[in-house]
Amino acid sequence: MTRRELTRRFRIHGETRRPFRELLRKMVKKEQIIKQDNGAYSMPLALPNIMVVEINMITPDGDAFATPVSGGEDSNISDEQLIEVLPAGKKSADKSDNSSFAEGDRVLARLTRIDDGSYQARVIRRLDKPQNRILGIIRKQKNGFALIPVDKKAKFDFIIPPEEIGNAQEGDFVVGEAQPARRGSRQKQARIIEIIGHENDRKAISLISAYEMGLQDVFPQSVIDETQNMTVPELGKREDLRDIPLVTIDGITAKDFDDAVYAEKTEDGFHLIVAIADVSYYVRAGSSLDDEALRRGNSTYFPDRVIPMLPEKLSNDLCSLRPDENRACLAAHLWIDNEGDLTNYKFVRGLMKSKARLVYEQVQAAKDGTPDDTTAPLMDEVITPLYEAYDVLYKHRLGRHALELDLPERDIVLNDDGEMHDVRTRERMDSHKLIEEFMILANVAAAKALEAKRAPCVYRVHENPDSAKLESIRSFLEAFGLSFPRGQVIRGKELNNLLLQAAELPYSHLISEVILRAQSQAHYGIQNYGHFGLALTQYAHFTSPIRRYADLLVHRSLITAYKLGEGGLSEDDMLELEEQAVHISATERTSISAERKSVDRFIASYLSDQIGARFEGRITGVTRYGLFVRLIESGAEGLIPIRSLPDDYYEHVEDQHALIGKRTRRTYRLGATLTVELLEADGVTGGTILGVTDDKGADIPGLTFKSSRKDGGSRPPRSNKGGKKSGGGPSKFKNSGFKKKGSYKGKKPGSSGKKH
Repeated sequence: MTRRELTRRFRIHGETRRPFRELLRKMVKKEQIIKQDNGAYSMPLALPNIMVVEINMITPDGDAFATPVSGGEDSNISDEQLIEVLPAGKKSADKSDNSSFAEGDRVLARLTRIDDGSYQARVIRRLDKPQNRILGIIRKQKNGFALIPVDKKAKFDFIIPPEEIGNAQEGDFVVGEAQPARRGSRQKQARIIEIIGHENDRKAISLISAYEMGLQDVFPQSVIDETQNMTVPELGKREDLRDIPLVTIDGITAKDFDDAVYAEKTEDGFHLIVAIADVSYYVRAGSSLDDEALRRGNSTYFPDRVIPMLPEKLSNDLCSLRPDENRACLAAHLWIDNEGDLTNYKFVRGLMKSKARLVYEQVQAAKDGTPDDTTAPLMDEVITPLYEAYDVLYKHRLGRHALELDLPERDIVLNDDGEMHDVRTRERMDSHKLIEEFMILANVAAAKALEAKRAPCVYRVHENPDSAKLESIRSFLEAFGLSFPRGQVIRGKELNNLLLQAAELPYSHLISEVILRAQSQAHYGIQNYGHFGLALTQYAHFTSPIRRYADLLVHRSLITAYKLGEGGLSEDDMLELEEQAVHISATERTSISAERKSVDRFIASYLSDQIGARFEGRITGVTRYGLFVRLIESGAEGLIPIRSLPDDYYEHVEDQHALIGKRTRRTYRLGATLTVELLEADGVTGGTILGVTDDKGADIPGLTFKSSRKDGGSRPPRSNKGGKKSGGGPSKFKNSGFKKKGSYKGKKPGSSGKKH
């Protein structure tokens, strides 16, 4: 709570304000309370009111306990806080209601802090699939068939009794259900309940990642049925935008065109229109369609497919702004001055007709002087004004010091058979930036418009970087000769100055990655804490309601606040916004994880016939159990386990982002390049194992670090992992495996190395 909120809650008035402020300062100094970077106060290690928790203990008498799910390494939430789980709607634990939980289940819960400082959680909804489900591949063994989990962290395989295999065959990807071990046997068993595909079917790669993360590619029939009779509405009270030359600009493979843009010069700036598909007209709260959209939270994008948030009837048809077809839209009229400041805005419900479906490369070519048959007639009226407005908006972006990270993205290129045959760095053209700036402006206007009406809003929140994380990279940056200000709240301007200094260095990409890792994780919330990365005080997602439920909620709130017709946000809906914001933040993280796992599997499959080949790589992660290395040519990322490094005791020196040999001082540092050998690549698990090819280490020339110890040394590692007796070096690594917490074990004869 902010100080203003606290004074109001405690009824602090007049002369008591000054001692109250002093009391807060003393409590912060004693660490009894914490003052956040945004000025709000919180309890030390306090948890949010609503969050995702994981059931990790169920007692014999039915009590259930959980721990917080932090949402990733960027979170500051402690995962050691034990929480008592109360079933939904109960004021005290009802043991019989907890019987449906299993250890490992994740639930969305409302938390209450009780007198002793502990927490109780009331379950809102279960999030994950039952934990006794196993996704894996069928393998024939000497005495029958086994289910080999695709999870790299899996510790064992499952025997499949003959009567439980059904129609599954060797090489099938399946969903199994764990069964109790039979009397006299310690071997885990499973029965097959669903066949997903076969390992020879390249299209199954994405499905594995989807099923692994609990994503469903098929919509329930009740949801499909609700879309069958939907049609584009008549003009009615909508604003007629059909004569305005709005155009869509997307990637060449895009099928859903949910935003269209237009710009015209005015006396003191520009009038812009950003028209967005009116999803709220079709997807009404309380319908099966809405329930399913909320459950999914967002669309998930794989290299070869999309698992959409909405059925194809909407995502690729009625809500896709296809050229020369009437489409319902929610449009933002935006006025900016010549400095790029937003001076006015107006939101309307309209009926539009896109002038053209354009792609980024096509628009950029037209701007650069080579228009084609489609873009040539649009140059004067459409494309030129768009770029003129973009120039103004981009200068405004630079002026407010939005974070400018140099992080090239890579695209996986598939052939007609769905097989990966190349990976390319995604070219970022001005046409991409143009659409980005138009969308950002519309998102800002949506947040401002809702605040102006005191209407509820689901913000896209990106808090200031945690000061402790920034402090942890100080010595690393200073080793490059980069100045890093001390003792102040860091703003985008300071970080951009760092990036500008780093731009002259050959390792500028590394500086960008290190600064990115120090950032907070963006999420959705109903409290406005601003967007640090974009240097904006008000920001909400408005422009993609086809693929993000957050945008749909913002649309509904605008419709209610500005009386734009049906499909708005009811009072009951407003009460659920906080829960929904937490939920869609969680589904976003799930999709990101599924997308990453899918890419890992595509790349591992692509490399699987190149075992023994050597590649140039760059160290992208340093941990106490090994190095993560990205191959420069393909973008594939693999692990070099610490035991495979040349003989030495290796210490993980966290503030230097390095593994350093205690005896030889051989160093493997984040960002350094090295030559590696491909040892294993498993397309099923997505695991790629690499080995070093020499004993010179991999450091960045010219870097000097101040020692963290007075004697200039470093503490010895806890164990002999990586010492002489471990037999380091790639030649002795080929049949080794590893499991969690840095311990290692040999592979079973004939196994596929899946545990990597």
